[in-house]
Parts: sequence; structure tokens; C-alpha cells
Amino acid sequence: MFKPVLFSILKHREHDLTKNQLTNDIIAGVIVAVIALPLSIALAIASGVTPEKGIITAIIAGFLVSFLGGSRVQIGGPTGAFVVIVYGIVTQYGIGGLTIATFLAGCIMIMFGLLKFGSVIKYVPYPTTTGFTSGIAIVLLSTQVKDFFGLTMNDVPSEFIEKWKAYFTDFSTIDMTTTLIGVISLLIIVFWPKINKRIPGSLIALVVVTVGVKLLNLPVETIGSRFGEISNSINLVKFNELNLSLDMTKELLRPALTIAFLASIESLLSAVVADGMIGKRHNSNTELIAQGIANIASSIFGGIPATGAIARTAANVKNGGRTPISGMVHAIVLFLIMIIFMPLAKLIPMATLSAILVIVSYNMSEWRSFKSLFRSTKSDIIVLLVTFSMTVLFDLVIAIEIGMIIAMFLFVKRMSESTQVSNVNHNYFDIFTDDSEYDETISFNDGTHIGLNNKIMVYEITGPLFFGVANTFLEVMNELKANTNVLILKMKNVPNIDATAYNALKRIEKSCRNQDITLLFACVNDQPLKLLEGSGFFETVSKDNLFDSVKTAVEYADNLVLNNK
Repeated sequence: MFKPVLFSILKHREHDLTKNQLTNDIIAGVIVAVIALPLSIALAIASGVTPEKGIITAIIAGFLVSFLGGSRVQIGGPTGAFVVIVYGIVTQYGIGGLTIATFLAGCIMIMFGLLKFGSVIKYVPYPTTTGFTSGIAIVLLSTQVKDFFGLTMNDVPSEFIEKWKAYFTDFSTIDMTTTLIGVISLLIIVFWPKINKRIPGSLIALVVVTVGVKLLNLPVETIGSRFGEISNSINLVKFNELNLSLDMTKELLRPALTIAFLASIESLLSAVVADGMIGKRHNSNTELIAQGIANIASSIFGGIPATGAIARTAANVKNGGRTPISGMVHAIVLFLIMIIFMPLAKLIPMATLSAILVIVSYNMSEWRSFKSLFRSTKSDIIVLLVTFSMTVLFDLVIAIEIGMIIAMFLFVKRMSESTQVSNVNHNYFDIFTDDSEYDETISFNDGTHIGLNNKIMVYEITGPLFFGVANTFLEVMNELKANTNVLILKMKNVPNIDATAYNALKRIEKSCRNQDITLLFACVNDQPLKLLEGSGFFETVSKDNLFDSVKTAVEYADNLVLNNK
């Protein structure tokens, strides 16, 4: 079950780990570390924690995700998806609450992996993931307005609408120097790839603008002016000093579950994208366990939640990374940068970090996917808009819960509409056999035609029989004629049946018994048959009432009708 890819590669290194590939992995790891550096700092600050916590997360979680993970090229670390959640936890419960929530989320992810939920989580509806991802992007963008424009505000409201009201109220306090720094940073990030695609524009903007601000002694807010000295050490968290109560820990289970759910989705989506880029397949359950261990370790060393980062993973692949060694190198390089250069991070302007996160927000927004979904079904549009609006106006926890519930209800509705219970007696033409009685020729969906006595009713069921169609199934009894002697259920196109539909079937059988109607079955598939056998259905109905074809069932029914005359 738990099979880290790295161990498999080392075991068969003659196939996967050549000297040339090792060199490529090291180069890719260094480049990804350079990309991760400004992002980790910016995401930590946006999450309401100190800058070094983002670097610690990228180092600890990034190393463990690669070392123990189920993907060859996954890069782990802090991502924009967690900013809203982390900020809310820190605001309400403090850093101690965040540590416990991250620890619990890691435990939950390990449980997901052990229970083999990896393949299940990947089936979260696309409109749901697009809705909350786009919503997170909008919320993340809204958190950067103050720093980008240098607004003079005391406290920024946490609610989306109130936040923007405050921005408009205090926009007259805009600082033009800070805004200019933000715009220049933004332009460098956007246009630098036209010059060089290997070195990230975010790093160039960070270095160039920081040096410029220092040399010109510009009066703008920096990391140092807001946070003071930045630590360049990694220490274990002293859990006995967190002052957390049992009640608070219980309260943190809900946000922890949200972190685990979101981290699982994002990491597996990233792994799937990476699979397509390198032509390999990841082990989803191993990846979830590794992500869980990484989050537990991140919390123990004072980090924040981590997951697979799609952009950094893609950069790893594009720069030649093909084994987990590149991810481990990325973490080691970040550690060295932290030890040597972290004290200089206090010189970085806040407006530059805001510009970096503006680009992150844009890339997260998936506006093209959002737009394309409006050409999909009405139910997909509803799920998309509800999840998006709930994420923006309330919080991600509510958005995921309501979005998933609506998606499930709409799915059940679509499935129930796809299952048909057809009275095939209505599809007939008359064939007179004598002066007193006529037969019917019934036509089935597969194109077959069978002559039928008018005292025999045949229903053809197409699609799964489940709780969504149970009431429709029960309406069979309301349509039976007064002279009906035999009811035949053709179940060739019924792949499965659930407990609710089985209960409806028992009620139909009981009603047939009370009305002296013989109930026959034709073409019953394996799953429905096993359920009927295991539930004791054949204790009241003889197995002789099962037939391999409708034709034999009708022949048997004809004999019953003749014998009852």
C-alpha cells in the first residue's frame, strides 16, 4: 500500500537513475527552489504568519513529500489555496490553533491514504473544484489591496464585502511610491519570461526592486518594518506552551478536515497533471500518506499546511526533473538560502510580495475554465456559481460542504432521469387470434418483438435501480390492468440495485402476491442477483421465476394464463 517512488527508483536505479538524469534533477531542484523562495515568503505573510514559516514549510514538507511520496516529480510546499483557511484559523485561534489544525489535518490525510481514498477524492466534481479555486483566487487578491497600494488602514475586515467597503472608504490614503513599487514589480513578473523563462520573474522582481528601494532609500513598508528581524533557524514547537484546551481542539477538527480535504484534492490534481507531462502514473494512496506525514512534520517544526504545488511541479518537469531527488534538492537549497540569506529578507518591500500574490491569484483563478463551464449543463453552472459565491462571501468550509451536497443531489437527479421503467405493452400492434381475444406484439429497446397475451404485463428497466428511482419503480403496480395474471420484469439493462430499490421490489412482490399476480424476472445481472440471494428474497419467491430471456419468461407466462382459464 505505502510504496514511496524514491525507494522503487533506488532499487532499480539502472533504469531510472542515470548520471545524466541525476544532474538534470539537481539543476531542476535548484531552479524550483528559486521559484519557491519568494512564493513561500509571500504566502506565509498573506496567511497571517511570519515569513520564515513559509520557508520552513517548503523545506520540511517539500523534502518529505518527495522522499516518501507516490509521485516522481511532485513538489510540496505552501500554496495559495490555504491562505484563506490559515488566515481564518490564525485570527480565531492563534498560531497554536494553526499548529494543532495542521497536525490533525496530517493525521486525517494519512487515514485517507490507509483507507485507500486516493481514487475516491479524484472524483470530486470539476465545477466544485473550479468554483472554490476561483473563489480562493478572488479572496486572495482582495487581501493584497492594502499592501499593493500602501493604504493607511488600521484593521482590514475579514469579510469580503466589508473588506472592499473599507478599501473604498480609505482609498484616499493611497501611497503613490508604494503603488509605483507594486506596479513595477508586477510588470517585471509579467514581462521577464519574454527575456528568460528559466529564471522566475518573481525572483527578479524581488531582487531588483529590493535593491532599488534600498539604494534610493524609498519610504515604503518592508518585511522588516512590519515584522522586525526574521529568524533563520528551524526549531521544534513546544506543544506544552500552546495553552490549547480540549474544547478548542474539538473545534479545530472542522478546519483540519477542510485542510486535509483541500490538500488531498490539490496534491492529487497536481500529481495527475505531472503524470500527463512525464508519461508515468503516481500512487495516489502513497501520495496521501506522504502528504499527511509532511503536514504533521511541518506543524511540529512551526510550519503551515502544505500540499502539492501544481506550478512548481510543472516547473520541475519542464526543467528536467524526473525523480523525487529534484524535490529533495529543492528543499535542501531552500534550507541553505534560509540559513545564509534569510536576514536580508527584511529589506523586501511588501508591495513586491503583493505583486507576486496578484500573479498567483490570476493563475489560480482558472477564468478560462470558469468561462467554459457556462457552456455546460445547468446543474454544472449551479454548482460552479454556488461554490464560487460561498467561497467568496462566507468561507471555504461552507463552500465545499454546500457545493458537494448540491452536486450530489443534482447527480442523483440526473441518474434518476437516466433510469427508465418502461411499460412495453404500450408498444404494440394488434394480432387477432380469434373472435374473443387478441394478443399484443411488444417491442423492446434492443429491437426484439414478442407476441404477448393481454393478461401478461412486461416492464423493461434500463439503468441502475437505486433510491433516486424507487418511487418511479413502485408506480408499476398502479399501471397493472385488472385482468393481469403475470408481471414480467426485464432487467437486462440493470447493472446494479441498492437497498432502497430492493425494498421497493419487495413491496411490488408483496402487492403481486395479494392480487394473485405471478411475478417473473428476465435477464437478471450478477450484482442484482447476488443482492436478491443475500437478502433472502428467494425465500418468498421461487428461483424458478428467474429466466435467461424474455422469450422463455413469456412462454412460461402463457402456460400459466392458459392453465388459469
